[in-house]
Amino acid sequence: MIKIVVVILLLAMIYNLYKAMQMMLRNDPNQPSMTKFIGRRVMLSALIVLILVISMAMGWITPNPTPH
Repeated sequence: MIKIVVVILLLAMIYNLYKAMQMMLRNDPNQPSMTKFIGRRVMLSALIVLILVISMAMGWITPNPTPH
């Protein structure tokens, strides 16, 4: 379940990055600024890190014991 939530948040992060790129390329003063979408992307990445840390602390997910 945690993995599905993280994947959905990653897809939302990519979507916000794409929307920020569109705003940057258009440069239309009537549209919202790209900082709105970049801020959402930063918030989503912080949320992902927080979910992963809490999940590891609660024992819901376990890190790979051997890195190779």
